[in-house]
Amino acid sequence: MPMADELTYPLAKAVLAAYAAGEEDEALNPLVLADGDGRPVGRVKAGAYVIFYNIRGEREVELSQALTDPGFDEFQPHGGFGVNLATMIQYSPRLPARVAFPPLEELRDTLCEVACRSGRRVVKVVESEKAIHVNYFLNGKRTEPFPGEERVIVESHRDVALFDERPEMSVAHVADATLEKLRDPACDLVITNFANIDVLGHIENPEAIQRGVEAVDAQLGRVLAAAREAGVTAVVTADHGTAEKWFYPEGSIDTGHTDSPVALAIVGAEGITAEAAPAVGGALTDVAPTVLALLGLEAPEAMTGRALVPRGPGGRVLLLIVDGWGVQPPGPGNLISQAETPNIDALLQGNPNTLLAASGEAVGLPQGTVGNSEAGHLHLGSGRRVPADRLRIAEAIADGSFLQNEAFVWAAEGAKRDGAALHLLGIVSFFSSHGSLEYAVNLLELCGRRGVPEVYVHGLLGRRGERPEAGARYIGDMEAECERRGVGRVVSVIGRHWALDREEHWDRVQKAYDMLVLGKGTLVRGE
Repeated sequence: MPMADELTYPLAKAVLAAYAAGEEDEALNPLVLADGDGRPVGRVKAGAYVIFYNIRGEREVELSQALTDPGFDEFQPHGGFGVNLATMIQYSPRLPARVAFPPLEELRDTLCEVACRSGRRVVKVVESEKAIHVNYFLNGKRTEPFPGEERVIVESHRDVALFDERPEMSVAHVADATLEKLRDPACDLVITNFANIDVLGHIENPEAIQRGVEAVDAQLGRVLAAAREAGVTAVVTADHGTAEKWFYPEGSIDTGHTDSPVALAIVGAEGITAEAAPAVGGALTDVAPTVLALLGLEAPEAMTGRALVPRGPGGRVLLLIVDGWGVQPPGPGNLISQAETPNIDALLQGNPNTLLAASGEAVGLPQGTVGNSEAGHLHLGSGRRVPADRLRIAEAIADGSFLQNEAFVWAAEGAKRDGAALHLLGIVSFFSSHGSLEYAVNLLELCGRRGVPEVYVHGLLGRRGERPEAGARYIGDMEAECERRGVGRVVSVIGRHWALDREEHWDRVQKAYDMLVLGKGTLVRGE
């Protein structure tokens, strides 16, 4: 892909101007290309074809609903609006969409399924910002709870633009709900997620991150004390790293996920001492078999991970997921080590503990890639390595089958046949858990080969894991790519904060919808 040596293309320049005015990629307000008469270009109209090329999926559902459902009424689109949608992966089985890479099979025999099938009562406690990970991904991408599974969702704050305004988030309320379940002897397995470190680690505010880490540490202390009092064995771990590796090698700030290992510590298990620590060299796939062993249950054959403790007579267990807590040596780039964390320190000094791989091939991702919340929770619950959609897509691009994919061909040929526009919508990033601009480039190739006359690109930005101001460069690269190929135009850009909501913040989704459909945003004259 050609690189834009100078950010001279109209939307790239507009993104740079937004940076200068104090905006950043994640919450970038909509920018819309305009023609010589000042009218927005490339609006999504009823009957148009849209390829939403993001992966992962849980953040893409709401915008997809607004674009496809004629009866949608969460805000006021014009009546009867609906597009022909193709998606990279299945965002929801309820969406009327052609899916390019559908699920291969239902993932069975996960941690919660095995525990519930054995008659254990499972309770999950999480704030809404991370509910999808604990309730959906941890269950092997199953939406409905298993018989015997209870879900307690604590509402995340809705009165903040970004969570650095309230770094403590709802962690104290999550801890309160966990304490209530620990005191109930009928709850056999309690699974709790503390969201702060991951959520705040994506925001360039080290003071807020420190406050969030210290809030997590304080609540971890409360929960572990209650577990000891109730005679519950606690397994404390994480899904991936974030704030412990804050700088790129050259010194710029990295707000993305990391390739760090995560800790696993066991508190209160009878007969397991700090001197007899679990085996070193494990991965997140070992967590589910370990929890089952502590419950006194045998792991199913499908779980290829290994239990880090011997199977015992069984008892009650707490699995506490400290989201985003990676492990690195103390130093200026480790924001976790700079916070006051007496409870985390005591956890790792006085209890059996080890390090687990949480990135790359260990969690079904390409070699050398960072971990993420989807893969992390999926592998915590599955107890086996699950190939990521990203790998399937990369293989399809490499062997050329991507350009023959039935869903993409359906959209391209349908747009030609109906005299409609084809819109490419998705993340514009070198690497994101939601996808890559490589997908957009290959879709442009497909459109060129099939002679689609009217193609528009709508870019979503989010700096997670990217260097400062990378978004403007990527938009410029896409504008240059369209020009080089003579296919398509980049016609709008918006921050992923607005477009990729997952908690029914419909005012955010409407901002993205209005940009796509009505052309609302800062108008940028094309050249």
